[in-house]
Amino acid sequence: MSKNTVNEAAYGFTDIITIDYQDLINLGTGNQKAIATLPIGAAIELCGVHKVTAASGSTSVVLDIGTTSGTPTEFIDGLDADGMTVPVYNTGTVFVKSAATTTIKGGSLPVKPVTAVTPVYLKLTDAAVASLTAGKWIIGMRILNLGKFALEAH
Repeated sequence: MSKNTVNEAAYGFTDIITIDYQDLINLGTGNQKAIATLPIGAAIELCGVHKVTAASGSTSVVLDIGTTSGTPTEFIDGLDADGMTVPVYNTGTVFVKSAATTTIKGGSLPVKPVTAVTPVYLKLTDAAVASLTAGKWIIGMRILNLGKFALEAH
């Protein structure tokens, strides 16, 4: 898995993670890996996944992204990563509103503000992961970190 460089952050994302089929094979089904960190005072504004290369060898690649160890579904929940045809954004449990609450149709609503350093996990569920022979995805996140200004304000 690779992460973005400083010059890539200018495109609206603070964190870019690239994963391919070999990374998923190495991870193994039911397992998770920390792919980013929310610093103290931070929140996440955006989380998206883009399929770069079609998966081959499995039709059951499911990705979850969030902060809860074991069930990281806050930012991306149950993404059918091999079947996706367009990029997917903000489908996790802290982004999706229920019918009884106000729907946000645009703008920004940072979610999951943290008071301690918090890892962001990628979890894979795919019983046929060892059969993958192709596939590549990019995960993009925009993390807002007001906590860094709190340190400078003293």
